[in-house]
Amino acid sequence: MRFSDETLHDIKCRFRRELENGLGRDTTPPRPSRCCPPLSEKGDFLALDLGGSNFRILRVKVTQDKKQPVQMESLVYETPEDIIHGSGTQLFDHVAECLGDFMEKQKIKDKKLPVGFTFSFPCAQTKLDEAVLVTWTKKFKVSGVEGMDVVKLLNKAIKKRGDYEADIMAVVNDTTGTMMTCGFDDQRCEVGIIIGTGTNACYMEELRHIDMVEGDEGRMCINTEWGAFGDDGSLEDLRTEFDREIDRVKLPLNHKEGLTKCKEILTRLGVEPSQEDCVAVQHVCTIVSFRSANLIAATLGGILTRLKDNKGVARLRTTVGIDGSMYKMHPQYARRLHKTVRRLVPDSDVRFLLSESGSAKGAAMVTAVAYRLADQTRQIAQTLAEFRLSKAQLLEVKKRMRTEIENGLGKKTHDSATVKMLPTYVRSTPDGTENGDFLALDLGGTNFRVLLVKIRSGKRRTVEMHNKIYAIPIEVMQGTGEELFDHIVYCISDFLDYMGMKSARLPLGFTFSFPCHQKSLDAGILVNWTKGFKCTDCEGEDVVELLREGIKRKEEFDLDVVAVVNDTVGTMMTCAYEEPTCEVGLIAGTGSNACYMEEMRNIETVEGNEGRMCVNMEWGAFGDNGCLDDIRTQYDCAVDENSLNEGKQRYEKMCSGMYLGEIVRNILIDLTKRGFLFRGKISETLKTRGIFETKFLSQIESDRLALLQVRAILQQLGLDSTCDDSIIVKEVCSTVSLRAAQICGAGMAGVVDKIRENRGLDHLDVTVGVDGTLYKLHPHFSRIFHQTVKELAPKCNVNFLLSEDGSGKGAALITAVGCRQRRGGASGSASVMSRPSHHLDNALLLQLFFHPPHSSSLHLPIAPTALTPPGHSHSRKHVCMHRELKILEYFTFIYL
Repeated sequence: MRFSDETLHDIKCRFRRELENGLGRDTTPPRPSRCCPPLSEKGDFLALDLGGSNFRILRVKVTQDKKQPVQMESLVYETPEDIIHGSGTQLFDHVAECLGDFMEKQKIKDKKLPVGFTFSFPCAQTKLDEAVLVTWTKKFKVSGVEGMDVVKLLNKAIKKRGDYEADIMAVVNDTTGTMMTCGFDDQRCEVGIIIGTGTNACYMEELRHIDMVEGDEGRMCINTEWGAFGDDGSLEDLRTEFDREIDRVKLPLNHKEGLTKCKEILTRLGVEPSQEDCVAVQHVCTIVSFRSANLIAATLGGILTRLKDNKGVARLRTTVGIDGSMYKMHPQYARRLHKTVRRLVPDSDVRFLLSESGSAKGAAMVTAVAYRLADQTRQIAQTLAEFRLSKAQLLEVKKRMRTEIENGLGKKTHDSATVKMLPTYVRSTPDGTENGDFLALDLGGTNFRVLLVKIRSGKRRTVEMHNKIYAIPIEVMQGTGEELFDHIVYCISDFLDYMGMKSARLPLGFTFSFPCHQKSLDAGILVNWTKGFKCTDCEGEDVVELLREGIKRKEEFDLDVVAVVNDTVGTMMTCAYEEPTCEVGLIAGTGSNACYMEEMRNIETVEGNEGRMCVNMEWGAFGDNGCLDDIRTQYDCAVDENSLNEGKQRYEKMCSGMYLGEIVRNILIDLTKRGFLFRGKISETLKTRGIFETKFLSQIESDRLALLQVRAILQQLGLDSTCDDSIIVKEVCSTVSLRAAQICGAGMAGVVDKIRENRGLDHLDVTVGVDGTLYKLHPHFSRIFHQTVKELAPKCNVNFLLSEDGSGKGAALITAVGCRQRRGGASGSASVMSRPSHHLDNALLLQLFFHPPHSSSLHLPIAPTALTPPGHSHSRKHVCMHRELKILEYFTFIYL
């Protein structure tokens, strides 16, 4: 049993290897528990200490009084032998009874105090208030507890009594409690050891080394459970026949009797020892206890060398907190342990600090921290609760959307409606006969696309596309209208050069993703800018004319602008080309909007009752009249107040990609001000508007991303975060995007139910064409959106078809149909223009064809304005110029 220093160094190295194995994800895990230093904690706490034949309960008052920061009162209760070997119900009923008695004597039964539970047995922990017992030790053999959460068992026993309440905030091992107790008096204490009925140790490990816990900054207390060291046979060469005998018979060594009263003990054992016998027994006891001290010193040496290596220092200065009857009562044990540690780890200055008040005070310290963190968690949850909408609230959003839709369609209510329901003059979806080469422009965000679309009809329909993406600088987005359209024309010119097609006069479709009043397919009056655009001299103007003027200024090429369409309409047409049941378009990206095929009889702003027309809803303005104020938060209001269009597009600002990052940023600023994030310091980066782009939400919420990667993203943004910060940021991001997907789904549920009711159907099968980066790239948006639509519109079977080619292809398809119609060969099903409001009979058309308008024999039943192009005077010259074109259009409709 005598070990040389060489053997002890070998044991130290063996234990060091076992420590590293335990920290690995794929090897036997230690039991980590996050412990925080008790720096500014205060309050009234209870602590339970169960780990031996006696059970202790303490009331610990932590104040910021420097003279007496901690006040303690305690009682010790015996744990009878029949309970130690009884059932789990008996044990925890006993603990609950003792706790009730203690609270009665303290006159605090009416209070619900935070409780720390020192449970000195091996437990697996995933959080502070949960501990699953791995195995019993120290003579305990209670049935029905191993594999169970001891906190739940104790809570069940307390609830069964019903005469008091307790809030168990933290479960700690006695080693952790000892370290925290000593750490309150000595901030350098980072190791805790128990040497008593059993033995164990804990220490503060670097978080980056603990594979089974996410995070890389700071430290976490590791409960080593070193009593099991050697269970794999790694110490077999050091074990004696006496060790094996004790192991076989499970004979506990009772240290409490004291090993110095040798003769009394031997007499009590039924032998009559001589003086020589007593000396011999004392000698054996000394060797055994010294071996114990040497083994503890060697394994502690393994921990100390790891701490030294972790810190990268030449000399380690640290404190070890110790508790346990063997260490306290044996006359030479402590001295032997200290001496051996100094010999095995000569480059360390170690102070051994005896825990005078046991481990329960430490449990109270951990509970104090846990209580503060729980209160912080509660406040954060309370903040985010405003974003978590119930099904009843979502149904109310759907109902209000329906009301606004009706207002937008009505002639009398249209002007005051927030959801404008703008006619697009697209009367149906493609039928597959479209053919030709077309140019398409796609403007709707910070990027601008120019496309060449080659559509081929026949048995094997094909669509071939070539495109280039151009950025729109912020100074152009917020400059003059002339600068914007000059930039667009420059991009078109560059693309035509790239394709070698500058000499061709191609028909063009213009996807213009902003609210427009359309009077025809090739005329769109901009109502107002959205999505961060604020170009002057554009609102109230025809964007097609602005584009034509830009082309004229360039004087390098000519184009035939056939159609201006919204991106939602383009998306719907793109998907309808592949799936004929597609009658709804949705954009969920930088902005948010929808369109759908509405019955003509319901569109009171356009004449005619037959057939259908695609309506551009412009639903981003939903809520501008205050109808969504009850679900808007202070953070939504802050984003709105700092936007370019305050008071407008409120629905869009709650669910579109352009604004979600800003909502998150405002929440993070508030939580930081309250001390919950980034150490309470608001960085200049966090103050910067627009810094938190929505793409970061998508990255942070990815299921494949660990907290280390989330922290890396925050650091890229200049935010000095901890992994705890990363957890909170991830929760904020997921809450904001959850609401966005849900209210977007509530709006869509209102749309598909409207289509179903329009057609008088009990059940509707319909396809929604979808485009937008938020829908495509966010890891959870589409799933939550689909689920919400399904729950809120149960009578509709909605299929969602992703538009892989964007809305530019749709613009080209609408242009293709428009061009075919000009040639007079369109089929009725593919007509995309609305019927003119003035109807002429065949006789009048013949009269118009053979007699010019100045003929005195001509009697027009319509005003000359019917034959006058938009934006021109009603002169005889202009009427003559457009006579043939309008006659051809009327003949076409008669043919159809």
